[in-house]
Amino acid sequence: MGELIRDKLPNALSYYESEGLALQGRGKWRTTACQFHGGRDSMRIHVERGAFICMSCGSKGGDLLAYHQAVHGLGFVDAAKALGAYQDDGKVHQGSNRPAPIPARVLLESVAHELVIASVVAADMVKGRAISPVDADRLLTAAGRIGYVAEVANAK
Repeated sequence: MGELIRDKLPNALSYYESEGLALQGRGKWRTTACQFHGGRDSMRIHVERGAFICMSCGSKGGDLLAYHQAVHGLGFVDAAKALGAYQDDGKVHQGSNRPAPIPARVLLESVAHELVIASVVAADMVKGRAISPVDADRLLTAAGRIGYVAEVANAK
């Protein structure tokens, strides 16, 4: 088997910025957008350890390797290799590279969040207000995410 070489993991601050996240604030914990549910300022990143937690959807992990696994749908070994922190022993190993399933609680919280967005847009429509292109895009995103959760639920 191979092994993770933690010293070869990228610097947490540089890594998250390379992932396109704009980190706001000062100190060890910075605020950014959540890539798991689409929140604009709900994720907190520890810039030294790489830990992350979304204060809205509850997604969390102890380091940037866990983040890389979750956001890219990779297994541990593949994520470590992608980050250049895995030393392979050259042997062929069998196993699953499927990403871990999303916990039901996270899926339900995501649906609840998307339904709030849909209901706000629907209330505006009932009041005769025109839907802006931004609101229409967000409504389509919400519908797509709700549909995804329904597909996941039906697949089980």
